[in-house]
Amino acid sequence: MTYALLLFGLSIALLALRVNLVVVLLVIGGYIHLVWGDAELLYVVEDMWIALDKEVLLSIPLFLICGAVMGRGAIAARLIEIMTALTAPLPGGMAIATVMTCAVFAAISGSSAVTLIAVGSIAYPALLAQGYDKRFSLGALASGGTLGVIIPPSIPMILYGIATETSIIDLFTAGILPGLLLMGLLAGYSLTVNRHLPRQSFSLPQLVGALRSGIWSMLMPVILLGGIYSGYFSPTESAAVALSYAVLVELFIHKELRLGDLRDVAIETAIMMGTIFPVLAIALSVNLLLTAHQAPAVLAEWIGGFITSKVTFLLAVNVLLLIVGCVMDMVSAILILAPVLLALGRVYGIDPVHLGIIMTVNLEIGLLTPPVGINLIVAMTAFREKFSLITRGVLPFIALMIVGLLIVSFVPALSLALLR
Repeated sequence: MTYALLLFGLSIALLALRVNLVVVLLVIGGYIHLVWGDAELLYVVEDMWIALDKEVLLSIPLFLICGAVMGRGAIAARLIEIMTALTAPLPGGMAIATVMTCAVFAAISGSSAVTLIAVGSIAYPALLAQGYDKRFSLGALASGGTLGVIIPPSIPMILYGIATETSIIDLFTAGILPGLLLMGLLAGYSLTVNRHLPRQSFSLPQLVGALRSGIWSMLMPVILLGGIYSGYFSPTESAAVALSYAVLVELFIHKELRLGDLRDVAIETAIMMGTIFPVLAIALSVNLLLTAHQAPAVLAEWIGGFITSKVTFLLAVNVLLLIVGCVMDMVSAILILAPVLLALGRVYGIDPVHLGIIMTVNLEIGLLTPPVGINLIVAMTAFREKFSLITRGVLPFIALMIVGLLIVSFVPALSLALLR
């Protein structure tokens, strides 16, 4: 027990000092090797290979390339046209359209940053032109972009499924209703605070024209999610289908993409995956070692002596993850904490899929909390606005998302209803 606590404390201390995650994981692996002494270095290397020898991992670069292709093409712009035509008569119609577009785009790309950049580059100037407050617009876009990690397909859910051996299809299914709940909260707030802005009249010809030009964009999430939930596609196959569809539509129908752009997109994605895969390999190898020596189970048993109820445990987990989201990126948090939290959750009878959704929503909020809030940094770079202004803009949205988090945490049926 003492060794497990020392290991946990060492990990937190190194991460708090902002030590590179690969170094942290290597230190943890070396610690395990020294303490327990029966894990040969060769076995650690073999575990790294086994960790990466999973077909589902191919879906991550495929979804990232797909999102980048759509961001360079016209799919995001055409989705915004459709949503704007639908929400024109509502107060804050353009803001609501922005949130809804983020949700639809998220159902294709699986990435928060890609969603924010693709939708925000078009919606931000449009919101300002229609008289929306700059701080609100930045907050709406930064928080709307986070829907990319809870609405399936979701790259963080894929990582959680791999790290905890939980069904990725089940996680995708469980994320639908929580994702719609969060979208509804963000859209409802956008409607409430923008009642003073003039409304636009509904135009059927405008809607028909937007649907005609954007029908190929709208069909994409239908094909993608329909294939996953009908059983025709695995997560990896769905990513390949999404990428193929996006390339064909952008090259030959919208004609907004050139063949030369595909080369740039592939290079950008390769660089990104070069930072993710080494971390993934080492983290999964360490997780195998920890599991073999029952470290998560020992830690769970020890913590169980202090936390006596399921409600207290859920509150403690949410507080922990909200704090972690402020100082740790999503990939690191999932790979390090998910196996431990899974062992703890079993003690209190929490479904692994439900726990995965709780963790995803928590870390989704972490994308908006400084100092490591990725969406804050992406928005600052993309829109060339001050970090402090964007941070103030997301505060009311964070409050709404915490309300959504509590609903997701204490109403498990919201996550599990579609599975049952």
